[in-house]
Amino acid sequence: MKKKKIIVALGSILLFLSCAPNPFTGKKTLALVPNSQIFPMAFAQYNQVLEESKVVKGTSDAEMIKRVGKRLSVAAERWLNANGFPGYLKDYKWEYNLIDDKVVNAWAMPGGKIAFYTGILPIAKTETGIAAIMGHEIVHAIANHGQQRMSAAQIQQVAGVATAVAVSGQNEQTQQLVGQAFGLGSQFGVMLPFSRSHETEADKIGLTLMAIAGYNPDEAAELWKRMKANSGGQAPPEFMSTHPSNDTRIANLTAWAPAAKEEAKKFGVTSFK
Repeated sequence: MKKKKIIVALGSILLFLSCAPNPFTGKKTLALVPNSQIFPMAFAQYNQVLEESKVVKGTSDAEMIKRVGKRLSVAAERWLNANGFPGYLKDYKWEYNLIDDKVVNAWAMPGGKIAFYTGILPIAKTETGIAAIMGHEIVHAIANHGQQRMSAAQIQQVAGVATAVAVSGQNEQTQQLVGQAFGLGSQFGVMLPFSRSHETEADKIGLTLMAIAGYNPDEAAELWKRMKANSGGQAPPEFMSTHPSNDTRIANLTAWAPAAKEEAKKFGVTSFK
């Protein structure tokens, strides 16, 4: 019991000392691993992906990915500067690449490294569709979601150790049952909801960024209708997924679009592509 108390105390101190503000929400977020360590690792991993992939260069699609990315990152910087976070992006090294692959995906790494796959272009359909995806990915990078996931995984490990110590005096069967219960509880009760909250945050803030960049936020819901159609209805129940369901996303994006347009007006943007 004494060991357990020590572990819990150390974990509490670590949490208290390792938080950073989310510039969009003002909330404290987990930051056990500093960006000064995360960014170099992310940049190296991104370069490795590019080396091992067929990067599309010089085409209209490749140029569109770069053009949209630049417009969205400029919109993000405008918002941050206007809301008390000047210089927030000084260590970001923005890069936007299109990879020739049929997979329907796009992703962002910490520090501003973003990749789109050609397989998602037919679903994006238009430059505004690309902007809806790009805004989402840029928010992942700026809101430090990668850093938070790494921090959460470390906390999960510490909690697992504390749980194991707490039942170390019990018989083997009890230890196994408690370990399994902890694993399921932390996964479905903590880690997956944590991931879904990041996706929801990226959806909502991404709408604002695309609106400030001059893209119509109404199109984000239309994009997800196409995403839903492309999936053929094949998706796990929301509570078992890292992402909100397609229907949840469509409803949210539809509800949030008017507020995104209102926010864009503060930056002089009143018409949208």
